[in-house]
Amino acid sequence: MNNTKMNPVVHFEMPYEDKNRMAGFYAKAFGWKAEMMGEEFGNYVLVTTSETDQSGMPKKIGMINGGFYKKPEDKMGQSPSVVIGIDDTEEAMEKIKAAGGKILGEPMDIPGYGLYISFLDTEGNRVGAMQPYQKM
Repeated sequence: MNNTKMNPVVHFEMPYEDKNRMAGFYAKAFGWKAEMMGEEFGNYVLVTTSETDQSGMPKKIGMINGGFYKKPEDKMGQSPSVVIGIDDTEEAMEKIKAAGGKILGEPMDIPGYGLYISFLDTEGNRVGAMQPYQKM
């Protein structure tokens, strides 16, 4: 039996062109709730896709929430991606590089949430990883 720790997918992200239109679509089609973040958060939109506890975490194991960001000009940021939960940002960055991935930019502090990194996997997919301020 392999005792290697697995890091779960904890969040998804997709770009938007019109945040109000996007929020309306997902509310009507799937019942998701949108929380519009301000300019200090890059006009990010958090979406709740499942019932959550008092800390905002999904109550059912395996469910995740997500977010939407303004679609950038850069083609790399125009596709949906997932965010993987990690315990240690520096260690994860080293493992990603050792496995053949490429770190994009520097770790970014997301106030109230954690430390976020973005990377390319060996197939050219943009993926995120988050070390939360609270243990997973």
